[in-house]
Amino acid sequence: MKHLSPPFRTYVGSSALASIDNELGRTGCRRVVVVCSPSMRSHAALAKVEAAIGARMVGRFDGVRKHSPTDVVERACAALADAKADSVVVVGGGSAIVTARAATVLLAEDLGLRELCTSKRPDGTMVSPRLRAPKIPQWVVPSTPTTAFAKAGSAILDVSTNERLTLFDPKSRAQGIFVDPDVTLTAPVALIDSSVSNALSMAIAGLLSGVDDPIASSQLEGAVQAIGHWWPRLRSDPEDPEARMRLVLAALLSGQGSDHTHGGIAQVLGHTIGPQSSVANGEIEAIALPAAMRFAPSNAEFGYRAIARALGAPTAGAGSQRQTATDAVRTLLEPAGRRRLRDVGVGQSDLSSIADRLTYDWFFTNLARTITRDEVDSLLMEIW
Repeated sequence: MKHLSPPFRTYVGSSALASIDNELGRTGCRRVVVVCSPSMRSHAALAKVEAAIGARMVGRFDGVRKHSPTDVVERACAALADAKADSVVVVGGGSAIVTARAATVLLAEDLGLRELCTSKRPDGTMVSPRLRAPKIPQWVVPSTPTTAFAKAGSAILDVSTNERLTLFDPKSRAQGIFVDPDVTLTAPVALIDSSVSNALSMAIAGLLSGVDDPIASSQLEGAVQAIGHWWPRLRSDPEDPEARMRLVLAALLSGQGSDHTHGGIAQVLGHTIGPQSSVANGEIEAIALPAAMRFAPSNAEFGYRAIARALGAPTAGAGSQRQTATDAVRTLLEPAGRRRLRDVGVGQSDLSSIADRLTYDWFFTNLARTITRDEVDSLLMEIW
């Protein structure tokens, strides 16, 4: 077994932002651009972050939009170039993080966005170009429990074709996160629910992938256990900063652990349907996840057992462990709301095109086991 963990620094709590200046100084950063969404401008928490950055801050790009459209990425890149930025601090959730990451890749590479993205070969395999230029460092002050801050990929939306494009560059990973309670309190509960659903889906797919990596499995089981404990607490008290911060850490475990396993079909459906609609990816994953859990390889019994254990489900025999785990996940997801694709505006006539498009998602080529077109069609009808 080989398990390589990229360097990553994590600061949590009311004093977390006090470490920003030291981190920027440690890496010699003098010209920081803050990246955030327009909604973040209305929160005092943004001023708190910018005060912590201090004189190193030379600009702010606050035009982030949902699903990180290509035109927004290009404008963010221009803002970094105009400010002669040597670093980025992202304040916000997944779209802000991905926009900043993609912008730093575009800034460093002498290529257009299309040329930088993963593409599908005629034989169906996916290939990512080698992006060799150094990238300016990034730090994240997260507002949601997104797995995005732990990743090296950037999924963006081509506004001209309505396609989901992916850039992959390990050098664009964030240096670390500063989990501040005031910033986590800026996110609407619905957005947190979507982010948690994504983190849960990612952790469960990793546990059910059959990959023999005890470190990753421990991270993923820890993520499921933390979500199972802190998500219901957040539902009871949406303004609980402790629950919000703990869910951010659960997302970190999910994001880091899933780097060493396989993705799941629920994530593929989120990637495929989310950008084509007004619905967040995580909301689609919450709809698909219980049904998607059956698409696991034959050696996934440990994963089902780990999921059931993490969610406090009773021990079951080998033959019924999958059902026990699935029922526990379904129960956890029930308060999140919508239960079927039709509830989020997906028509039955849309299902065939969804099944066609999902084969272009990198996660589909990296599933733990092959899923046939008939199985995809059956799953879509089941959750529609």
